Amino acid sequence: FFSINIMAQEFAVKILCIGAGYVGGPTMAVIAMKCKDVKVTIFDLNQARIDAWNSDNLPIYEPGLEDVVKQCRGKNLFFTTEYKDAMNEADIIFMSVNTPTKMHGVGKGRAADLKYIEASARMIAQTVKTGHKVIVEKSTVPVRCSVAIEKVLKACRTDALKLSPRDAATFEVLSNPEFLAEGTAISDLFDPDRVLIGCQQTESGKAACELLTSVYARWVPRERIISTNQWSSELSKLTANAFLAQRISSINSISAVCEATGANVDEVAFAIGRDSRIGPKFLKASVGFGGSCFQKDILNLVYLSYSLGLQEVGDYWHSVVQMNDYQRRRFAETIVKTMFDTVTSKQIAVLGFAFKKDTGDTRETSAIPVCNALLDDGAVLHVYDPKVTKEQMFEDLRYAAGGDEHLLKCIDTNLKVETDAMTACLGAHAVVVLTEWDEFKELDYATIYDKMNKPAFFFDGRGHLNLQKLDDLGFQVFSIGRTRSQM
Repeated sequence: FFSINIMAQEFAVKILCIGAGYVGGPTMAVIAMKCKDVKVTIFDLNQARIDAWNSDNLPIYEPGLEDVVKQCRGKNLFFTTEYKDAMNEADIIFMSVNTPTKMHGVGKGRAADLKYIEASARMIAQTVKTGHKVIVEKSTVPVRCSVAIEKVLKACRTDALKLSPRDAATFEVLSNPEFLAEGTAISDLFDPDRVLIGCQQTESGKAACELLTSVYARWVPRERIISTNQWSSELSKLTANAFLAQRISSINSISAVCEATGANVDEVAFAIGRDSRIGPKFLKASVGFGGSCFQKDILNLVYLSYSLGLQEVGDYWHSVVQMNDYQRRRFAETIVKTMFDTVTSKQIAVLGFAFKKDTGDTRETSAIPVCNALLDDGAVLHVYDPKVTKEQMFEDLRYAAGGDEHLLKCIDTNLKVETDAMTACLGAHAVVVLTEWDEFKELDYATIYDKMNKPAFFFDGRGHLNLQKLDDLGFQVFSIGRTRSQM
């Protein structure tokens, strides 16, 4: 493991980040790289994760991340499972912990589970007894979560005041949501569209905002650093992801119309994208959106709307998730129907398991429902993904299966994880592309076709391959939003 060598030097600002995951790790690493006079410490209770951050095998894959970490680690970037000293010396404390959708209790299936946020707030309150700390919500949280954090900190401070009225710690809570896209997180951090900071509109709130602004302003133009009140900032994060997911579900709904009418969804997307009021981004039809944010944040917005008595608003945003589920289900059903209404004992090569290319993240990936649907129907899956481990695939599929004993048995017996794409395709009845990895464009599909069972089916769930070439080779090709005559 990497040996930490803390250099004796003075830092202008000291930062502690609670949480060493997909957001905390890359964000803090870039801050350390861009701000040599800022000391950044990342704390996590997970010893294995911290050990990985301190090794040559980082716990997450993100293009460019390894270079950033290696430049700063041991200089002004540190990873640790010990938090007390770093917390007490920090000027700014980031909360970058998981806020998953609740699976039990009030709001289950929609509301955000804030137990880690509350635990972090209590940890801060119980550890920091003196001085002034700026607390930053980096996690995606529901609107007015900052109020809950302030209440926890204030309650603990009230107890501290009884013991030491003069020296009791003071806190200011900011909202600073992340707007990263996995696979491009480092470039997003280097050159962000905007940095959003929400603060109380008080003298102390604005001072805290300026302190955090001064960190980002080391490399981000000040005109891109936006200041709002806390609640506008919190809601902006949910709204941004809801709007992006809405565009994907919208074009996916049109893909079904295209298949039924003979229109080509790519041509439709290009035509409407030329309208400057609409624009071309997030208009790529696919098997559906995934990742840790889109579905979770929309469901959070749905729960918030219902809680506020805004039934129609909640129904509207919930339909975005329902369309995503429909697209996944429709794709799996198309595979079965096209293969003569049965996939029992048929060998199917699945290329890609991550929710998008250039990441190993499988949270809410469309591969989970599609693979489980095929396994449940008796298919034998040979899955390959360059960044997702065998253990992760089995864990994801088993978790999604719940208590379905038949499906769990199918997963254990019929799921084969391969180490390369060619092996996965050898002897297959069909190839199913679920992640748009660039390497899939370079495969020798002529050889793959020759070594497959005939007829050889090809189902493209991402629309990034040369479908005409595949058709010319002899594949029976299906691509979302197109008819066979358009290959």
